[in-house]
Amino acid sequence: MDASKTVLETVNKLRQRRTAPLVLELDLTEGLTEGPPADPLSAVLSMRKPRLADVLGGLKRARGDSRVKALIVKIGANPLGFATVQELRQAIVQFRAAGKLTVAFSETFGEFGNGTVPYYLATAFERVYLQPSGDVGLTGIALEQRFFKNALTKLGVGYEVGQRYEYKTAANTFTQDHMTEAHRESLGRIAESITEQIVAGIADGRRLDPAKVRELIDRGPFIGAEAVDNGLVDRLAYRDEVYEEVKRAAGADSHLLFVSRYVRGPKLPQRGDSVALIHGTGMIKTGRSGRSPLGGGGAMGSDTVSAAIRNARRDESIKAVVFRVDSPGGSYVASDTVWREIVLTRKVKPVIVSMGDLAASGGYFVSMAADVIVAQPGTLTGSIGVFGGKPVLAELLEKIGVNSDLVAEGGNAAMFSTARGFSPEQWDRVNAWLDRIYDDFVGKVAEGRRLSRERAHELARGRVWTGADAREGGLVDEVGGLEDALGIARKRAGLVADAPVRTYPRLNPLERLRGPDSSEDRAAALARVRLEAWGPLAHLAAELGLPAYGPLVMPGRLTIR
Repeated sequence: MDASKTVLETVNKLRQRRTAPLVLELDLTEGLTEGPPADPLSAVLSMRKPRLADVLGGLKRARGDSRVKALIVKIGANPLGFATVQELRQAIVQFRAAGKLTVAFSETFGEFGNGTVPYYLATAFERVYLQPSGDVGLTGIALEQRFFKNALTKLGVGYEVGQRYEYKTAANTFTQDHMTEAHRESLGRIAESITEQIVAGIADGRRLDPAKVRELIDRGPFIGAEAVDNGLVDRLAYRDEVYEEVKRAAGADSHLLFVSRYVRGPKLPQRGDSVALIHGTGMIKTGRSGRSPLGGGGAMGSDTVSAAIRNARRDESIKAVVFRVDSPGGSYVASDTVWREIVLTRKVKPVIVSMGDLAASGGYFVSMAADVIVAQPGTLTGSIGVFGGKPVLAELLEKIGVNSDLVAEGGNAAMFSTARGFSPEQWDRVNAWLDRIYDDFVGKVAEGRRLSRERAHELARGRVWTGADAREGGLVDEVGGLEDALGIARKRAGLVADAPVRTYPRLNPLERLRGPDSSEDRAAALARVRLEAWGPLAHLAAELGLPAYGPLVMPGRLTIR
């Protein structure tokens, strides 16, 4: 009898749970992942992080779900890219417009540090709560670059680099001891554009005059009580107080559910005509995509991404392709390989590019042939240019007592030796290579974006643009996020507004185990675990000039967070 009673009580609780009001929860303290895990290691490393696409899809679904009453988001110290923050803001504003309560809670927006971007995210919510011991690090945007030329000179290391053109400044960190005029102009406009977007967002979200927001930025950071007095947060409260208030507003019997769990809940089977979603994330390289076993992020391999695009093109159930790009660039050859697949696919079905935080240089190269390019106002894109060269270690080797000698057959056989500089004849070859790549890049920009070659060159010259400015110049078509790109893809393909999206390619376990039968098999789009990267030291290695993907790659890095 007792057992029957227990079973009945359990069934009743489950039934009540299925019908009770929902408070969706999102914890951003561990950040977000851009795409699905490309390999088993990536799956393990990203276990605690929700996927951006899942969050966006979940919030979209919840807008029409009468059970969902509220959303509460914990905003932590783990930085999110600026364009990612704008994607989340857009989804939250739309969720809020559906009549749902939205609450942001943070222990601190920057603990004795800059918290401008996390706070900017919070201002999309109806209510903003801060732990009493927390601060609001609203201090504005600063873009800092370090220059190692003098330090390298002291070590006996020189860099011989050619670039196209003056705004292609990635190598300046090794060849200059301060910002060039073009470098300062480019970064200054990026900082100005980002600040304009932040001021507009905070003013709208907190119902403040933009001039007042500018004044507050100049006066920040703020301790908690000051933040309340200036209308930056609604009140100071601990987590338990915030959650109690939200659950009380949602209903006494409401319960919490993570957005990532909600989006995986019961759904109608997804069959029939679909949109393929393909991710291209990280530095672009030839070969297969992969991730270091030590961490440090993944790489976009041209073989892997091209195979995914190729298979989506040949899949008759796929009526349009959305290519999500989040990349600072990399190999010209690898970028051109992916570009070709986009061109071929566009001939038979619509291709829409959705840019993430960064789609610059090679990241723009793989995007520019799409039917439509969608970017957030704060996406960093463009950087249409090229640079190349090498470090010269002759003086350093001499200082430490290392002698270098060689035997060579061929006038330029030792051209890429780091023990000596380029000869005049070798510089001729370097410049021919740079001119060829730049001319090809600009020509394809002009063709893909329907611009004159002169206008494409004017927008190029290596300059990085925000998505807002790129839209004004014609390098980007629409301002928006992933959901906007999916909507455009459905419309262009003549699909219904809720046509399913398939992350492509989706392989079953057997396909993953057996490997591909050929380069055109679906399993050819698998990533691999790579061993050649610096893992968690990748950023440090890049700043020191150490090669991340080959002996001649000198990476640059610029992130708004």
